[in-house]
Formats: sequence, structure tokens, C-alpha cells
Amino acid sequence: MSDRKQRHKKIRSKLSGTTKRPRLAVFRSSQHIYAQLIDDEKGSTLVAFSDLKLKKGKDTKSILAKKVGSEVAKKAKEKKITEVVFDRGGHKFHGRVKLLAEGAKEGGLKF
Repeated sequence: MSDRKQRHKKIRSKLSGTTKRPRLAVFRSSQHIYAQLIDDEKGSTLVAFSDLKLKKGKDTKSILAKKVGSEVAKKAKEKKITEVVFDRGGHKFHGRVKLLAEGAKEGGLKF
């Protein structure tokens, strides 16, 4: 098992999302970044967004990550969700993961 997967398993044992405070799960691949709001009690995804849905143009992966965060926050506000639990998916809180979190915070989500 990779180091990232071990870290993620340890993180997930300590946190879970509820209907009132869903889990903001982040998945980062080498090319893309994905974010979901998940209600672990029901086992359902409430909101999902990725950089695949954005027009890339000349934007860097970092800029796209911040835009994904703000779009997730916008969709969450439409569903009247203001507070979330942040799940960084075993990644360090650094780079694109951090920028996605900042975009979500600027969009109005509270961690």
C-alpha cells in the first residue's frame, strides 16, 4: 500500500461527513483535480465538480484548482450547505490541494 493511501486510511478513520456537515473530499491526479461533498451517513454524493468541466485556456493546474474550490462552494450554497469537513485524501495540505481549499473558503464554506 502506498504512503498516500495509508495516510488517507488513517485520516478517514477519524473523520466522516454528515447531512449538516458533509465531507469535502479532494482527489488529485497528475493532470486533474476533483472535489465532492459527501454525506457518509447516507452514502451519497451531494455535490461534485472537477477541472474537466472548466475551460482550460491558458490557466495553470493551480489556477484551475482554485476555480474548482470556488465552484464547489457555489454549488454547496445552492444546496444550503455552509460547513464542511475537509478530507485532503492523504495528500499534504500544500499546492493544488491547498488552493482548492482556499477557493472553497473564499466561496463561503467553513471548515
